[in-house]
Amino acid sequence: MHYEDSADFAARLDRDDSLAGFRDRFEFPDDRGGRRPVYFCGHSLGLQPKLAAQYVNEELSEWARRGVEGHFEAARPWVSYHRNATAALAAMTGAKPSEVVAMNTLTVNLHVMMSSFYRPDERRRKILIESTAFPSDRYAVTSQIRMRGHDPDRDLLEWRPRNDQLLYIDDLEALLERAGRQTALLLLPGVQYYSGQVLDMPRICELAREYECKVGFDLAHAVGNIALGLHEWGPDFAAWCSYKYLNGGPGAIAGAFVHERHFAPDNLNQLHGWWGNNEATRFKMRDEFDPAPGADLWQLSCPPVLSFAPVLASLEIFAEAGLSRLIEKSRRLTGYLAWLIGRRFEGRVGIITPADERGCQLSLVVRDKGVDAQQVFRNLTALNVIGDWREPDVIRIAPAPLYNSFVDVFECAERLQQALDAA
Repeated sequence: MHYEDSADFAARLDRDDSLAGFRDRFEFPDDRGGRRPVYFCGHSLGLQPKLAAQYVNEELSEWARRGVEGHFEAARPWVSYHRNATAALAAMTGAKPSEVVAMNTLTVNLHVMMSSFYRPDERRRKILIESTAFPSDRYAVTSQIRMRGHDPDRDLLEWRPRNDQLLYIDDLEALLERAGRQTALLLLPGVQYYSGQVLDMPRICELAREYECKVGFDLAHAVGNIALGLHEWGPDFAAWCSYKYLNGGPGAIAGAFVHERHFAPDNLNQLHGWWGNNEATRFKMRDEFDPAPGADLWQLSCPPVLSFAPVLASLEIFAEAGLSRLIEKSRRLTGYLAWLIGRRFEGRVGIITPADERGCQLSLVVRDKGVDAQQVFRNLTALNVIGDWREPDVIRIAPAPLYNSFVDVFECAERLQQALDAA
């Protein structure tokens, strides 16, 4: 696409954008120093949908009016509340509706899934992660290894990035060639949080099958950001949060995927709880566990309705906008931003996120000698560009297509110029 470095060009792109009106459905942070916010932090916490307050207030009203009867008589009955998200999550992840469930939070879901799919024995006991995994994933994996009586120093395998901070599939292939027959589980991201690189999930699934390993994905930075095909690709499980690109709010209920090949009636390798019991018999209070169908079996407890409601509000907006249209706009937004950075800051600011393996996020590195990169980030924040800093030297920014504009992108480049010059 042809780009121009001008405010008029950015405004023209916004006028031609069929999704531009969705911006008005979100709350934005306050102006700072007379500058409107450029909010590019959806990779960390998405903005609040205006509809979220309405949905929360509706549930508060149901609670006030009905008390306990809201479980069955509310407009969206609480006993089956999680099903309000099923169709949208299935569409967003390329799964069958029976394969997805909204429950818990991300790290809890990773533990719940590993309790089923990490089954080490003396021959296969290793878990493979990326060496630069988000800390909570590493903590979860090492604790699972220890709880099964093994040693993380021996049984944790690491897929390491090269000097460009990127992960290469042939390095994973070589690692599995050496240790794949001793590996029980691959737990990898869909999008690497630091670099913003989209990993080759179909190929990772193929490798797991080749070496007879289980495979799960942490999709925290992928869901609502890139196209996914979980049922077709065939991982054993996946988990994600809802507070980044899904705009569900801090600590919002998360989601999980279990492939349907694990739904055999005699497969009871799960942690069991009341909400994993079949809804038809749940309130009979029987001693015998009656497994719920599909991924619902992996539920433990009733859903937190008040923190669930904003997720439903956001998913409704996603369904209206259409994920394919949002991904197309995301490519244009991020492409324009990458073009502006390359045009204005060649040699001064680099992008480590690969152009052909990215979603919304760009991970920037300041390469000006003698310039304090963290000071550039502080200057950018003072200019009301909201991204985040990741040690040791990356500024992460992500124009989200539901609420960001091409004028936002242009304004980010303008303020980055000022932030660099003042550093």
